[in-house]
Amino acid sequence: MKHTFSVAAALAATFSVTALAAAPKCGGGTQCPSDSPCCSQYGQCGVGAYCLGGCDPQNSFDLASCVAAPVCKSADFKMDSLDGIIPNTQYLGDASKGNWVSSGTPAVYNDQAVLLTMAPSTVGTLLSSTHYVWYGKISATITTSQGAGVVTAFIMMSDVKDEIDFEFVGTDLTTAQSNYYFQGITDYTNTKNLTVSDTRQNSHTYTIDWKPDSITWLIDGNEMRTQLKSETWNATTGSYHFPQSPSRIQMSLWPAGLQSNGEGTIEWAGGLVNWDSQYMTNGYYYASVTDVTVECYNPPSGFNKDFGDAAYYYQTTFGTNDTIAIGNNNTILSSFYATGDNPSYCPTGCSSASASGTAKTSATASTPTAVPTAETIPGVSGGGNAGNSGSTQAGDTSGNAESNPSAGNAGQSNGGSTAGGSTSFSQGIQNAGTTGGTSDATSVKAGSAIAVVGFLVAAMMM
Repeated sequence: MKHTFSVAAALAATFSVTALAAAPKCGGGTQCPSDSPCCSQYGQCGVGAYCLGGCDPQNSFDLASCVAAPVCKSADFKMDSLDGIIPNTQYLGDASKGNWVSSGTPAVYNDQAVLLTMAPSTVGTLLSSTHYVWYGKISATITTSQGAGVVTAFIMMSDVKDEIDFEFVGTDLTTAQSNYYFQGITDYTNTKNLTVSDTRQNSHTYTIDWKPDSITWLIDGNEMRTQLKSETWNATTGSYHFPQSPSRIQMSLWPAGLQSNGEGTIEWAGGLVNWDSQYMTNGYYYASVTDVTVECYNPPSGFNKDFGDAAYYYQTTFGTNDTIAIGNNNTILSSFYATGDNPSYCPTGCSSASASGTAKTSATASTPTAVPTAETIPGVSGGGNAGNSGSTQAGDTSGNAESNPSAGNAGQSNGGSTAGGSTSFSQGIQNAGTTGGTSDATSVKAGSAIAVVGFLVAAMMM
């Protein structure tokens, strides 16, 4: 049988090793309880970061549980430093504080690119945009990783699991896999392979041109595939199975070839990951991102739910484009204990940093005295782990989380890069012919056992 892969489907799969087993489950019509109202993309209920990007409005306690999504921002994001990248253990929803939320360990290469790293016993790195896109032209200039079981991805993902993909399997460097999903529903006919020159040695610009009536995948400005909405009508559901809800831009490097994953996923990824591979530099696999551009498009024709200009939100749980409105809704939580239903909740009082949309990380950060039992950051174990002040290492401004956050979390307690710092190896960053690498790049170290949870570590059998 032909294999295809939905990032959203894997995110909902069972974690292989996790202390979150006691957290309430959600998904498939099972809604979260009122004390842990927000359903994460992993199918776990919680508060805080669970209620931000990736919060599933269809399976949360109510439509107000998930915080509204910051509207699209047209921009050219130069990925040459960690400026504007906020760890998910610090981000509380204020998109004016940064352009990307990270989990795992992004690093900087020579002030030229951001590296998505993946060290042994980790599940890689994920960058997610703080602003959503509701139709637009999105381009990312990247080089991929290489090796069995290693997958690089550039995708659009909505909170109801609409999805538009470029995915790159590390054993096939001349193919970009294009795919799309409507609300996470698998359709084996949706994937198409696109031919490209060596994706590891050559830097290519991959573009998703997403309109209300079509999606076009481009490589280096050349149209490679177009999917019309009119061709996606599903008679059984009486709806178009076409991505149509506000989505985040996501770029990731993750190990599909883990022993804990299903046979179908491992086969699709080219086999098990070799953690002693020649393709690892300074102890880790990596992909690089040098530039991301976003051109926002207007809402679909006939849109009449324009009540403001700050945030997208859902008016019903159907999740289709006719149920989406734009308003001046709040997008910021006051603490990691807050929710969309109660965004100002701070059991021990909010610091000015928390109230402004990012968690406090200084050495004077207070320790909560009243700790709710709900989970606060997807992938982090222990209710109230982030609390009012976050759970990053005191004084850490590098964009590298100390504890194990969520999707793609490398779980490091050390390693990574410092703000504005750079690594100095050249492998895979420049054009064809660039090979090898030096030994003075930033070292990324494996973290705790919980680092193997969080991002795409479970199977999707095809």
